[in-house]
Amino acid sequence: MLRLVASGSARGLRARVDVRPAAGPCHPGYSSSRRASDGPRNQPPSSEVVARSVGVCSMMRLPLQTSPEGLDAAFIGVPLDIGTSNRPGARFGPRRIREESVMLRTVNPSTGALPFQSLMVADLGDVHVNLYNLQDSCRLIREAYQKIVAAGCVPLTLGGDHTITYPILQAMAEKYGPVGLLHVDAHTDTADKALGEKLYHGTPFRRCVDEGLLDCPRVVQIGIRGSSMTLDPYRYNRSQGFRVVLAEDCWMKSLVPLMAEVRQQMGGKPMYLSFDIDALDPAYAPGTGTPEIAGLTPSQALEIIRGCQGLNLVGCDLVEVSPPYDLSGNTALLAANLLFEMLCALPKVTTI
Repeated sequence: MLRLVASGSARGLRARVDVRPAAGPCHPGYSSSRRASDGPRNQPPSSEVVARSVGVCSMMRLPLQTSPEGLDAAFIGVPLDIGTSNRPGARFGPRRIREESVMLRTVNPSTGALPFQSLMVADLGDVHVNLYNLQDSCRLIREAYQKIVAAGCVPLTLGGDHTITYPILQAMAEKYGPVGLLHVDAHTDTADKALGEKLYHGTPFRRCVDEGLLDCPRVVQIGIRGSSMTLDPYRYNRSQGFRVVLAEDCWMKSLVPLMAEVRQQMGGKPMYLSFDIDALDPAYAPGTGTPEIAGLTPSQALEIIRGCQGLNLVGCDLVEVSPPYDLSGNTALLAANLLFEMLCALPKVTTI
């Protein structure tokens, strides 16, 4: 059984299979073993019918489900921050993102995407992490995602610090082999170790390379910036075949041309999108653990994610939202919107 804990007061509850929206405490969700094409699909409730303050705290107020069976895609929280090197709080990210997701609606008129008419989607709650043991947490995450991926469900992850991407990619590579990676971040996260430890949020992609989880010629890192300990901090990445796109190379530009190049590089093979919220300038996303000035804009973030439409996306994550440093809630609201855009970019989503 998946080691997932449903969030909110809906834990353990089920509604009838023929009920479509999660319309409040009477209808917190349902479990179905059927594929999306076999019957009615889950629909977030409209604020024109159900007040936004009503209902359990799930992503977009979708039904909560404890199993990935019957789902095409699912939102999953990984509330872990013991891999953080400075400002903590990302363990509270999934809950806060879910709270802000009440503002989201079901259709993307900018791209024409109809995700909830195309896919069966639910919220799988949170992975049951061990906040006293980072290695054990990685094991728990890997085992949970092995089950999600085996069920044919595309995971959309709410982090959590960036350490979580390492065990997720272990599960991905187990099914797909080495995957391409679009990594949007202020930092490369390819350090080898810190304080004698080889596992923390600055090392996940170094560990992925060590284990052969990545198709290195299909790894692109966008938004990289900040001070460094050396004058050539990207030598390791480029020696592995990564394409490193610095933030200053994105300033005052549309990233649509860049994403056209990325699309050619990724081709039709499986790829994973990992988005650290600190890729954005802290003026837009202050609630994060390691902010760096002069970052990307929200419109550039949309161009990156929308540029993935049509690619073979097998999973996505949005990490490093730290609510204690997000007093206005803007960072979590931005994160919720970016996760919705990721859902809209998945391969099976119909566009009009």
